[in-house]
Parts: sequence; structure tokens; C-alpha cells
Amino acid sequence: IPNMADGTVDIEYNLEERANDQLEVSGGWGGYGFVGTVGIRFSNFSIRNILNTEAWRPVPTGDGQSLSIRAQSNGKFYQSYNISFMEPWFGGKKPNNFSVSFYHTITKSYYGTQSAETSDDFFKVYGAAISLGKRLKWPDDFFMTFTELGYQRYHLNDWSYFFINNGFSNIVSLKATLTRSSQDQMIYPRKGSVFSMGLQVTPPYSALKKDHFWLLSDIEKNNVRNDVLEQNPSATEYDIATEISARENSEKYKWIEYHKWTFSGAWYTSLVGNLVLAAKAEFGYLGFFNADIGSSPFEKFRVGGSGMYSYNLYGADIISLRGYDDGKITPVTSGNIDNGNVYSKFSVEMRYPFSLNQSATIYGLAFFDGGNCWQSIKEFNPFVMKRSLGVGIRAFLPMFGMLGVDWGYGLDPQPGEDKLRHGSEFHFIMGQQF
Repeated sequence: IPNMADGTVDIEYNLEERANDQLEVSGGWGGYGFVGTVGIRFSNFSIRNILNTEAWRPVPTGDGQSLSIRAQSNGKFYQSYNISFMEPWFGGKKPNNFSVSFYHTITKSYYGTQSAETSDDFFKVYGAAISLGKRLKWPDDFFMTFTELGYQRYHLNDWSYFFINNGFSNIVSLKATLTRSSQDQMIYPRKGSVFSMGLQVTPPYSALKKDHFWLLSDIEKNNVRNDVLEQNPSATEYDIATEISARENSEKYKWIEYHKWTFSGAWYTSLVGNLVLAAKAEFGYLGFFNADIGSSPFEKFRVGGSGMYSYNLYGADIISLRGYDDGKITPVTSGNIDNGNVYSKFSVEMRYPFSLNQSATIYGLAFFDGGNCWQSIKEFNPFVMKRSLGVGIRAFLPMFGMLGVDWGYGLDPQPGEDKLRHGSEFHFIMGQQF
């Protein structure tokens, strides 16, 4: 459109919005049997247009908001449901990322029973989180901060996989994360880096209570004895002591307290053309406020394998270490309970693309991984690693996200193995690893 007054021309573009939604339909087979996943992500959602029927395609669209719904189940022993909403321009003027999420999982023991309907042991999780992300101008505009307020409620009944077997546990936490991202693109970065430092902390509840507040009095112990003998007249002293310990643990871990520190850094360098060297380092530490209580039974680290379990586990960070079985690098207590409170990991990948088409980005890779997990910070030694090497392939499809498969060879034995090397493992990958 020419403007004769000032000698300029206005150019108008007629744009049509294009769908960029993602559908996830997948299945996997592991130690817990077949697990199916169904999910959908609407990336141009609009709360404002809910009442505007003309904007429904098939949900209200137009504001760049994100709505994700995901369900995962194997039918009897495990179900997981998750819904989240994200507004990338919270407030309308600046790119402030506001999100809300809700989730619920139900897990029943796969071992010892073949009937989930008659099984009394279960592990249920109810959770919600609100978070706000903000871009910074100092030191530069690559920095962002994320603040999250979260609540989780755990319900356990005869569940023998944590320090606590029965009762309810609650976590109220505040998490602050500082990130810096200068990578040139998300799918196949050729240069730049991504750094992240996070601190998650709960209130130190035990500081407001008397020492050893969870211990039962003599009268309470006697009442437990009577309850046990009433239900089972032939119960032994060991049975009574076990029940007393279970009730004390239930009180001890009713309100979970901890401080959790995480760090990750990834670097990308183009060597020749599209041949890229990618390197990453990670560290995590779960600390406690009260030495008498010790570390939290939840929020630990489970190291080994692909980094994605068939089950979407809450209460643990799943850390990949290719060339080994899922979670098998994690240290365990004498009762065979996972107790990974510190971990470190290093990865190096050489990547080369077969296709950089926007509709299908495909690249191959060769990798070397090294990492380990410890029960306490005193045992931590980043030079004692479980090493592996291998090759893999990745494919990014807009409707399904990142998919891939890796073959890894563990150069060291897993804990408990009586052999020189762990050997060969295949891993199926979903989602961007780094």
C-alpha cells in the first residue's frame, strides 16, 4: 500500500494460523509388563476464546497458550494422569511463562500377586504445582529464572519400596531455578550452551518440634502390642517391633523436609559443517536438615538406563546412563530400598544429521557416558564412574516429538554383578535428552 505523502510503502501479509499440536501414542515393555501412553498437547490454546465457537479447532485457539493432557497405564497395576496449562505471556506485556499442573498416580505391587483387584498394597500420589518463569536483562538476555510452588501428597499402604510403608506423607516445596540458554536452535543445536542451577527447599518442620518427636511412648507401644496380638494371637516380638517401627516412621515422615541442589550444563560446537560435538555435565544432591531424621524417602535420584521408565515415577529423579539397566546404578540400603542422594554424570556425543527438514529432523550419534550415584555426600567422588559407549539415532516428528533408539555397552559392572563389564543394552528414547 503506497503512501504518497512520505514516499513509503506499507506491506500487508495475510497470515493463516497453522496447527502445531502434538499427539503421543506409545507403548513399552519392561519388568512391569506392557505400559501404554496416550497424550495430546495443544500448542495454540486460548482460554479467552472458550466462548468463541469460531475459534474452536477442535479446542479454542489463538493465544499461543499450551494445554497438555496425558494418561499412562498398564491396566491393573499402574495408572497415571496429568494435565497442565501454560501461558507464555503472563501479564500480556512481557514473555513471563506462567503454568499450572495437576497429576495423580496409582501404583500397585506387581510382585507377589497377579490380581490387582485383591491386592491391598498401593502407592498413590496427588500433586499440584504453580510456576512462573521470567526472562532477565542482566547479565544478558539469555538468562531466565523459574520459581515453582508445589504440593505433593503420598498415600502408602503396605508399600515396601520406601523407608515408610504405611500412612500419608506431604511435601510443600519452593523451587528456584536459574538458567542460561544461548543454543542456536532446540532440535539440532550446532553452537551455544545451556546451563541450569536449581534449589528446591521445604520448611524445616523438625526445628519446630521436640527432639525425636516421632518416637512412641511406653503406653503407646503397649497399645500397639495389644492391637497386633488382637489381630494375630500368634504374633512374635519381631512382628510387634516391626509394627512399632512402621508407626514411628509414619509420624517421622508425615511432613517431608529436605534441600535439593541440581546443576546441569551442555555445550555445542560445530566441528566441520553440520558435524556437532555435544558435551554435558550434571550433578545432584539431596540434603537434610535433621541428622536424626536423615534423608527424605522421596525426591531421590535413580541412575541407569535410558532415563525414562515405563512408569512415570513421582518421588524420584530418573537419570539416564546408557549401557546399563534402568535404575541399577542406584545404591540401596540393607533392606534393598533405593537410596541415591548424590549423583554426577558426564556425556559426550558426536552428532551428524541425515535430514534437517522441519517436518522430520533425523540424525545419528556416537556417545560416551560416565556417571555414578552415592548414598551420602561424604562418599561422593566424581572420578569413580560407571562408563559406557555406543551409538544411536534420533528423529524429531512435529506430531510426536523426539524419538530414538540407542545401543550402549557398559564398560563396568553394575553394583552386585560379578563380572568385568556389564555389556550390551538397547534403550528406546522419547523426548529431548540434551
